Amino acid sequence: MSELSYAHGTGTTALLGDTIGRNLDRAIEAFGDREALVDVASGRRWTYAQFGAAVDELARALMASGVAKGDRVGIWAVNCPEWVLVQYATARIGAIMVNINPAYRAHELEYVLTQAGISLLVSSLSHRTSDYRALVGQVRADCPALRAVHYIGDPSWDELLSVAGSVTQEQLAAREAELSCDDPINIQYTSGTTGFPKGATLSHHNILNNGYFVGEQVAYTEQDRICLPVPFYHCFGMVMGNLGATSHGACIVIPAPAFEAAAVLAAVQQERCTSLYGVPTMFIAELNLPDFASYDLSSLRTGIMAGSPCPVEVMKRVVAEMHMDEVSICYGMTETSPVSTQTRRDDDLERRTGTVGRVMPHIEVKVVDPVTGVTLERGVPGELRTRGYSVMLGYWEQPERTAEVVDAGRWMHTGDLAVMRGDGYVQIVGRIKDMIIRGGENVYPREIEEFLYGHPKIADVQVVGVPDDTYGEEILACVIPRDPADPPTLDEVTAFCREQLAHYKIPRQLRILEAFPMTVSGKVRKIELREGYGQ
Repeated sequence: MSELSYAHGTGTTALLGDTIGRNLDRAIEAFGDREALVDVASGRRWTYAQFGAAVDELARALMASGVAKGDRVGIWAVNCPEWVLVQYATARIGAIMVNINPAYRAHELEYVLTQAGISLLVSSLSHRTSDYRALVGQVRADCPALRAVHYIGDPSWDELLSVAGSVTQEQLAAREAELSCDDPINIQYTSGTTGFPKGATLSHHNILNNGYFVGEQVAYTEQDRICLPVPFYHCFGMVMGNLGATSHGACIVIPAPAFEAAAVLAAVQQERCTSLYGVPTMFIAELNLPDFASYDLSSLRTGIMAGSPCPVEVMKRVVAEMHMDEVSICYGMTETSPVSTQTRRDDDLERRTGTVGRVMPHIEVKVVDPVTGVTLERGVPGELRTRGYSVMLGYWEQPERTAEVVDAGRWMHTGDLAVMRGDGYVQIVGRIKDMIIRGGENVYPREIEEFLYGHPKIADVQVVGVPDDTYGEEILACVIPRDPADPPTLDEVTAFCREQLAHYKIPRQLRILEAFPMTVSGKVRKIELREGYGQ
């Protein structure tokens, strides 16, 4: 009898029953003198004992400012130590931290402030072209719940901290004693392609355990120093990064407020980081620096690549040239805290380049027919669904939208097309909405992209379907060339594909680009490629 595409992650390590604050206390007690947080840009450093004291000070200040359990506190900022302090301080007092994308403009900010009912906002002053104070000023009158705004690096931040003394450590402890690990603690707005984003609501139990088990798979200890150029406002930074670090007594290293390839490599070298995170485009930018070879990256042993599938050739260079022999691929989504599958330390190169790993401990995954919901045989593509401690509590105050993606059995419908292999490892072959149907044939863009990464003239590639009168959809390859002066031609791409790919998978159109349209979290916006070049 053939095996079904279902897997349950078992393990000898139990789930954590702690709140985030209680788990941090364990780290402080065990590793008080070790570094917890380093901000390379400002040169500031905290040991675990100092970090705990700073978290408690901010927690008491928030309580003194009237923040009650369950109140929403917004954080609208680039990566900085204060972001991390807000994350742990809100968790200490049972407030729900709402992550706000630093790229948001006024109408998006107003929507989140209003939809989440944010009462207190912590914000950067500015970043790049955004003047956050001016943007808050534009919308504040239309956000009746918002009663206080404090800007990092501004006297208003000092004013917030100045009231901490009116709440005692005993009062803070009493507040913490009221908290349950199942309480909502975080709202993250997913970047929808249509309409306004939805607020995935996550508990202590959701994100603490996910960060912890991601760290377990790469064998974090108090000896590790994790370089985090990925944004904190997303699960990659604040869960897999921050919580993955503190649940193991490791050190968080912030290389810069936002991603800069040279700053990342300089931070790894200076701080002797053992782990580096990034989406594939970040690693590509780092590897392509003209002076890449001048950086001493020999301290690295591991890291995490996630956000979108990693090209095989990029992974090979990361392992060979960045010393990341134990680098791990993670797959997930905000609604699942985020990681559902991950490669393991002892996986061979094929598994760490050709798959997104296997199911995490205490989580279930299955691949189903997206129409009927019936579990498919292994090796057959279908929709990946996941269930377990990691599935969100729901979309904030949107039960109907929640019911669209979390079914009665508590399975989260990911919308991703996947294949579960015979060995239980999962391959993501695309999004259901990205699948190309050409003349009745289902075409998975990821398969073509992986193949084209092997072309000597192609540095990066994205494949999309565009309208076609004859076949319904035709295949377009959008390519960033290795040498802009010598880009590949359509004839060259066709010849490269002809011997290896079925005729219906060969791109019929080619666009040469300097860069792809990206979300702030590093994902390619394929919808813009389809709309921009789908003539």
